[in-house]
Amino acid sequence: MTEEEIRKRLAGRAAEYHMLKDDDPAMAEQAVGSSVILFPEFQKLKDEVERMRTELSMLLLERDELQFVISKNLNTAYMLEFGSLEYKAYEAQCTSLRLKRKIELIQAKLNRQEKINPAKIEETLDREFAEYQAKLEEQINKMNEAIERSKLPALSEKETKEIKQIYRSVVKSLHPDLNPNVSPAQVKLFENAVEAYKNGDISTLRIIKEMVVEHNLPEQEKDSLSVLREKQAELTKLIKTIQEHITRIKGEYPFTIREIINNPEKKEARKVELKEITAQYAGLIEFYTAKIKEMMG
Repeated sequence: MTEEEIRKRLAGRAAEYHMLKDDDPAMAEQAVGSSVILFPEFQKLKDEVERMRTELSMLLLERDELQFVISKNLNTAYMLEFGSLEYKAYEAQCTSLRLKRKIELIQAKLNRQEKINPAKIEETLDREFAEYQAKLEEQINKMNEAIERSKLPALSEKETKEIKQIYRSVVKSLHPDLNPNVSPAQVKLFENAVEAYKNGDISTLRIIKEMVVEHNLPEQEKDSLSVLREKQAELTKLIKTIQEHITRIKGEYPFTIREIINNPEKKEARKVELKEITAQYAGLIEFYTAKIKEMMG
């Protein structure tokens, strides 16, 4: 039953009440009693569902800002500050481990008095250290991503506020969790909005906002208390899920290194630590290289 239908029924019951109250007051009270209780409960539940929709849209905005903006900015800042040092440290570690393993393979051949084939040994090392090489490539990709992000135009304080407002309105109008009946085209539009938000592309978001306003999704018809109660239960689960996701994001990288980025002393200490690690592995590389030369000689 829609809100309009409820109002009409109440009006009808009120007229019935006035017709009966003079002849049979008890029957008049019975005729309208159930309807008088229904409308306040319906309206209260409707308001609660709308409040929860708003709360969910705010939580979705917070989650996406953490994932797509703050997290990206933290990672970019960290990679630009420490990325090259971390790469050198990890590369030195991989090189030293590979040389150590090479010594083991050569020694096994010597122990068995077999001929040493350097090319075969290198093939074995390539297979065994493929995972290390993949991690080095991943580090390079992260650095490239950070460099590209650093080139994006910085938003002003006013634009930052505007982009959040626009994105929230788009989320409320197009997010599938809030609008189960969105069409595939509207889902794609929402995905484009997410991508624009990731990249701070305020121009694209402004266009999408205008499209949403022009073709705004109709509010789902809440035609009964049972439907509202189901929606309330669904929103309760979604809100809990998003809250847990937000908590998890804040406990993971790169939020775990935010303190290092924002503290000059810790930042310098981290640089010193990475340089020391690289130097230690450089010493091992020199030692292992000399050892291999001696064994092969």
